[in-house]
Amino acid sequence: MPRHLNRRPTGIRLLAATVLVGAAFSGSALARDLVVALKTEPTSMDPQYHALTPNIQLSQTLFDPMVCVDADLKPEPCLAESWKAEGNVWTFKLRPNVKFSDGSPMTSADVLFTFDRVPKVPNSPSSFKIYLQKVEKIEAPDALTVRITTTEPYPLLPINMVGLPIMSAKAAAGAAPEGKTTTELNAGTGLVGTGPYKFVSWKRGSEIIFERNPNYWGKAPAWDKVIYRPISNPAARTAALLAGDVDLAEDPPTDDLERLKKEPKLTVETKASNRIIYVALDQNGETTPGITDTNGKNPLLDKRVREALSLAIDRSALVSRTMGGVASPAAQLLPYPMFGASKNLTTAAKPNPEKAKALLKEAGYPNGFTLVLGTPNGRYINDSKVAQTLAAMWTRIGVKTSIDANAPAVFFKNRDSYAYSAYLAGWGTATGEMSNTLNSLLVTPNKEKGVGTTNRSRYSNPAMDKLVGESANQMDDAARAATLAKASELAMADFAMLPIHFEHSVWAMKKDVSFKGRADQQTMVQYAVPAKK
Repeated sequence: MPRHLNRRPTGIRLLAATVLVGAAFSGSALARDLVVALKTEPTSMDPQYHALTPNIQLSQTLFDPMVCVDADLKPEPCLAESWKAEGNVWTFKLRPNVKFSDGSPMTSADVLFTFDRVPKVPNSPSSFKIYLQKVEKIEAPDALTVRITTTEPYPLLPINMVGLPIMSAKAAAGAAPEGKTTTELNAGTGLVGTGPYKFVSWKRGSEIIFERNPNYWGKAPAWDKVIYRPISNPAARTAALLAGDVDLAEDPPTDDLERLKKEPKLTVETKASNRIIYVALDQNGETTPGITDTNGKNPLLDKRVREALSLAIDRSALVSRTMGGVASPAAQLLPYPMFGASKNLTTAAKPNPEKAKALLKEAGYPNGFTLVLGTPNGRYINDSKVAQTLAAMWTRIGVKTSIDANAPAVFFKNRDSYAYSAYLAGWGTATGEMSNTLNSLLVTPNKEKGVGTTNRSRYSNPAMDKLVGESANQMDDAARAATLAKASELAMADFAMLPIHFEHSVWAMKKDVSFKGRADQQTMVQYAVPAKK
């Protein structure tokens, strides 16, 4: 008999179907462990708690979504073998005979449970509701079919499915509205997926251990166990690799890259990413924390001030000196020609300190003001160094800037409580579309609609919102890309936030390990294999 689930917060009605038992494929694999040095420890093991790359790259090793993306963010079948749209109704056909790591079958009932849980997860710093925009109803006609009805034709639905790894309805059920709580999942209780690895343990600040999932439906992964060691200091990660304590290290220091490339026992892999490093500027009210000398006013509400801060930045010099060339200067929030990026914003503006000073004077700040720039220390490549460089550039035009650098967990807590008037952060989209970036970072925050989920500057531009909303209904790819490009141009002309550069991700590894870089920067160990001799 079918089960019925209601999602009252978003008005989506879910109809579950009968569960069928299937079988999974498992093959032989190399008997060896892989030790990975992570630059940032995840904030949670709950796959729906925090849309953050350190979390996502681990959760999508334990869990599979219906749709995956390859290293260049091209969609490909995963738990769904195929999908098609008829008007505003999408039908996904699930892969048969897939089992969870506990041996139980994966069916459409698990998809429904997963989607139903998303809006119920409390205190999410960056909610996964953004992936369920315009979803009105989800049905399961049978155990291997999921039918999703949207409020209107919605071309982004398949790519949005990449962000929602499927949980086990049986294992993740619980007394709380969301089933197993984030605390329980962090302890490993209910952390059951269909991915290539399964959870073993997490000792915060020390290590996270996964082991091969014997019930995995795909090709058996290469390693018996994967041991993640969070090492926030780049030099320490490199030292651990050179000492042989780890096999693969994320983002070694940019100053060491040439030396590491010459090491006979190491391989260095570099990949241009879509991660934008940006500065967000508080535009919510007449007062803002961290700014003085303005008679209590918020100068960031004035477009001329925002433009002045942008014109003070020499992005090319920052990329070559501070980033050691492991980045590209940015003029928008997604690199062209990715989907929805504007071809008119391919070159970052040249610095113009004199014009910046004139704009400050025109805005009523001839003597500038004092500003504190928040930044993480160890989340992004050279993040605190980048912040120091920006502070020096702003100080030269009269905006006397100091930085408040904190460990990533502390920084994000401060950011999410609106403790900064200006902060440096990064954003990488797994979908490869401008719509996800704008909907997350700049669209007016709306919890019910699941948009503006990471808009901590609280920027609001109805004209831009309208364009982003229109793009979501355009089934023609060319028309949708053009609309998103217009929205991007509008936001950048308003200096809604300041794009700085796009990171190039780097991995260093032992010679006997092979890992190809990904545009989404994720260190997904299912794609790490022994190197061919």
